[in-house]
Amino acid sequence: KKGPKGALSHYLTAPFDPRFPNANQTRNCFQNYLDYHRCMKALTAKHRDVTPCLWYYRVFKSICPTFWIQRWDEQRADGTFPGRI
Repeated sequence: KKGPKGALSHYLTAPFDPRFPNANQTRNCFQNYLDYHRCMKALTAKHRDVTPCLWYYRVFKSICPTFWIQRWDEQRADGTFPGRI
């Protein structure tokens, strides 16, 4: 579909996550980024469908600032990412 209504009809925002009830969603953003990459790593290693991982992807893409994601991707590529994936 073209136009703003078509673009917005496919937009999904992050649902409520009871693990992160506060307004500050920084930890929620980081945790979903980690969960996505852990999910991808685990399911890819088992040669399984990675579709369930897309939920985490949509959540972190919705709530994380783009420059954080770019920085974390660079750190993962450099081997300096602080999280455990």
